[in-house]
Amino acid sequence: MSDSHSVTFDLNGKTVTVAAQDELPLLYALRDILGLKATRFGCGDAACGACMVIVDGKAKTSCDLPVSAVAGARVETAESLDTDPAHPLVAAFLARQAGQCGYCLTGILMAAKALLDSGTGDPIPRSRIAAALDGNLCRCGSHARILDAIEEASRKMAGSRS
Repeated sequence: MSDSHSVTFDLNGKTVTVAAQDELPLLYALRDILGLKATRFGCGDAACGACMVIVDGKAKTSCDLPVSAVAGARVETAESLDTDPAHPLVAAFLARQAGQCGYCLTGILMAAKALLDSGTGDPIPRSRIAAALDGNLCRCGSHARILDAIEEASRKMAGSRS
């Protein structure tokens, strides 16, 4: 068993410090220590995307990422999308009824946000959106509506950058 250390990082715009074993997955630090429940446990093997967060602008699975690996990093969880007015992704997902059970949705939203945040200001093609979601599994069958919603958010965000 490794030592326990304090790890400081930026979480949704606020500096936090977590005392945890070095190998503790970020997922458990977020849920069990920091009380943020939007990031979900899915498979524990980084194969389903339910635990997706954004670390320094890149979508990452948090079930296999040690909390020690985010020291000094900028981490975003789905809680960062809770804004007023609604973030364009959230507004589009609601308008398109893109979620069904919702279990995988926060991971999909974070993968999509990382993609949209990395954009050039132009709407992102559907094929690139689909490729960005390759690491996210959804069994509900709302894939077409999910892609539609992300395309809509991409167009809105591109229009607001003009």
